[in-house]
Amino acid sequence: MFFLPIGCLIFLAFILLLPVLFLLGFFHIITIGFENLGISSEATLLILLAILIGSLFNIPLSRSKRVYIEEPVFFGLWRVPRLKTQGIAINLGGAVIPVLISFYFLYRSWQAGFSLAAVLMATILMIIVCKFLARPVPGRGIALPAFIPPLFAVLFSFLLAPEFAAPTAFISGVLGTLIGADILNLRRIQKISPGYLSIGGAGVFDGIFLVGIISALLAGF
Repeated sequence: MFFLPIGCLIFLAFILLLPVLFLLGFFHIITIGFENLGISSEATLLILLAILIGSLFNIPLSRSKRVYIEEPVFFGLWRVPRLKTQGIAINLGGAVIPVLISFYFLYRSWQAGFSLAAVLMATILMIIVCKFLARPVPGRGIALPAFIPPLFAVLFSFLLAPEFAAPTAFISGVLGTLIGADILNLRRIQKISPGYLSIGGAGVFDGIFLVGIISALLAGF
């Protein structure tokens, strides 16, 4: 019979548990980061769950209407009329909850005596970047690479507010993405894809969620 040494078994178990340990450590850093921003670990868990679950729900901002849209088929050789729903909504997890958290961080920053001019400037720069890098995609909405919001939000926060980088990155990342990528491009996407549009929904949600994670990591270190 063949017996594995106990050391080999322990090493094998450690290798198998590495992903779990990594996730636990990652979550621990995130909770510490949000605690440094004034949000408890319990509230952090609820917020992350609320954002993920909330991404499934859209709150209508305008009346929905059914219209016939001619869509190209078979390599665009002819067009077929199809019934589609038109309207504008705001995503609960990708817009409403992050915006409320941003306003909370703004209040905390003002309460701590931090100048909000740097936050405003970082947000304006984020709006400009997202406005020009976002692309309207027919049938999907506004598309923005997920790494763009956290990358530029961190860059601007360190340049403009290094002593208060984490909340600045979160606020500018969330508001800049929603305004620059979604709101300022609504007319463009309505012209080429007159369907149901969701602010903070598919296309920009990943970037906004990453902004929250990266901001928490900044505060945790």
